[in-house]
Amino acid sequence: MTELQAHLDGRWAAVRNTARELLDDPRLVPSLGSLEEQRARTFDRLRMLAEAGVSRLGFPKEYGGLDDLGGSITGFEMLALGDLSLLVKAGVQFGLFGGAILHLGTERHHEAYLADVISVALPGCFAMTETGHGSDVAALRTTATYEDGVFVIETPDDDARKDYIGNAARDGRAAVVFAQLITAGEQQGVHAFVVPIRDSDGSPADGVRIEDCGPKAGLNGVDNGRLWFDGVRIPRENLLNGYGDVAADGTYSTPIENPTRRFFTMLGTLIQGRVSVAGGAGSATKVALAIAVRYAEVRRQFTAPGRDAEIVLLDYLAHQRRLLPALARTYALHFAQGELVGALHDDFADEERRRPLEARAAAIKAAATWHATATIQTCREACGGAGYLTENQFARLKADTDVFTTFEGDNTVLLQLVGKELLTAYRSQFGELDWLGTIRFVAEQTVDTVVEHTAAHRREAPARHGGPPPAPSRRQRRPVRHVQRDPGPPAARRPGARRPAAARGVRRRHRLGAGVRPTPARGGVRPVRAVRRGGRPGVVHRARAAVDAAQQGGDRHGRRAVRRAAPARDDADRRLRHPGRVHHRADRPNVEFDP
Repeated sequence: MTELQAHLDGRWAAVRNTARELLDDPRLVPSLGSLEEQRARTFDRLRMLAEAGVSRLGFPKEYGGLDDLGGSITGFEMLALGDLSLLVKAGVQFGLFGGAILHLGTERHHEAYLADVISVALPGCFAMTETGHGSDVAALRTTATYEDGVFVIETPDDDARKDYIGNAARDGRAAVVFAQLITAGEQQGVHAFVVPIRDSDGSPADGVRIEDCGPKAGLNGVDNGRLWFDGVRIPRENLLNGYGDVAADGTYSTPIENPTRRFFTMLGTLIQGRVSVAGGAGSATKVALAIAVRYAEVRRQFTAPGRDAEIVLLDYLAHQRRLLPALARTYALHFAQGELVGALHDDFADEERRRPLEARAAAIKAAATWHATATIQTCREACGGAGYLTENQFARLKADTDVFTTFEGDNTVLLQLVGKELLTAYRSQFGELDWLGTIRFVAEQTVDTVVEHTAAHRREAPARHGGPPPAPSRRQRRPVRHVQRDPGPPAARRPGARRPAAARGVRRRHRLGAGVRPTPARGGVRPVRAVRRGGRPGVVHRARAAVDAAQQGGDRHGRRAVRRAAPARDDADRRLRHPGRVHHRADRPNVEFDP
């Protein structure tokens, strides 16, 4: 393994290598066929994964697992390099169905179900989405009413049927059903229940109606179906009672009294599904880019003057601009995904540390799946007519990944969740601040933004690269103000030359407050930072000056500091919006101050 490969494989390199060896098996190569053939083949491949031990990664050791959450998500991500129907089928069985039992249930459920989930002896479904409610999980209308020692599962109308449920149409034997729990005449919110949906001979269980969703645009190896429940009675013990329980007498109890917090805590334990989808989308994107880039390295088109051979596509700037930015973004998302998986693996058991990861998972899932949709289309176009052939995989990749933008959370809704979390964090930061703290916060944010932006544009020092200094850019050739040296005695100066400000003993005062003063002259030398006109350090110093004035001045100086800090903030905003534009600020003094 090369050093680069090891760096890309990261913490779970062993899992990735095992997955590569497994995917070399000819039986796992994606292939077409009738709807029934694709479904049967995908289910057989699911059993192969269980036999190979892939399904054990994410489950506790006491139930036959390996207790490796990060390895489980990484293995799922690698499956996307092959058959995406198998990827989704495995995600439903081990991630959603098994994960719900593991994280929402208690020891009695783990002992009863997990071993069979791992071995696929109990194929299962994750029945959350309804025809009338997908993203709005809290408003689900399926009910689970406790009466006479059992729960009665009921679908009130077609709008409340469970829809698009993976494994439901053909293979599933049980489902984790999300429903409104009702006991003692009171509704306690959405809870999860293990509900048998088929008998041992494969026929629907009593009171359960199953309908096949039929062919789809892609992922036809996954048997999606619809479920109705008509008075289905299940034991009280089938309630996954990790966050709420019902006693034999119908009394409800919960470790989290606030129903809203209980609901979101419960859903937060299922975060790995969202993270897994992001990883799968990333792998599909890598497949498309690998095909398109390799094709561009060998495909030739047109000749140039003075050359006999035709030019390879990847030598054209237009072609580079189609593929290379997408390749760079894919690398960035790969490392972001790796960091998220590592953090989730380390912090999953800690609710307080896991909560911030939920917003990160939502953001990366939205970014990765949208990027996959756009990049696969670009790669298809970059391969011309060859990209349209089924054997070159783009048609399959496009069809199978298109739904990634909407399952495990609609991307638009997920970004609203991210925005809500950012605003909540913003409110918590500002909630206890007085006006002085607010000024300090705004100024420090301005400083950080400008410093980071400056660092991003700063050219590397030649010593770091071991080569000659690069040619100055157009912006670097603009006039600069250099350090003013001590001119020496008057006789050594040119006739008519004006002495520097430091030599004349001039002291300029800034108008921001008494806490800010000019840098004193040292040994007759007035140091002035080499700043090109329109440069950035002046923005930094004004923002810092605002902080000093607010700290050392009174109310009058504080209010004045707010006004003086505004141009700095506005200037930073302009630089972020237009990083390539020169911003002239000749009408504002650029004065150095003590830090």
